[in-house]
Amino acid sequence: MRTHPPKKVYVSVNSDFDPTGYMQPRQIIWSDGRVFQIDAIRDFRPLDVLEGTRSGGCYTVLIKGEERLLFFEKTSAIHASRFGRWFVECP
Repeated sequence: MRTHPPKKVYVSVNSDFDPTGYMQPRQIIWSDGRVFQIDAIRDFRPLDVLEGTRSGGCYTVLIKGEERLLFFEKTSAIHASRFGRWFVECP
């Protein structure tokens, strides 16, 4: 049986930034308007450590008692007003 890699689904995320610049995601908003509150952040890993290619991070978040992965992908420096975008992986 052939398995397909997960599909990236880009989502909107409301985040807070503390005085040190730490970015903490608070809510995930799907394109259909559904909003999921992030109850806790369990872990953070830089993407370059996980994959060696992309710049950004992988947050392990808790939503309604379940752990999920939320990715932040930094964009290139060419677009200074576009810092990055969020995605989740779906089967």
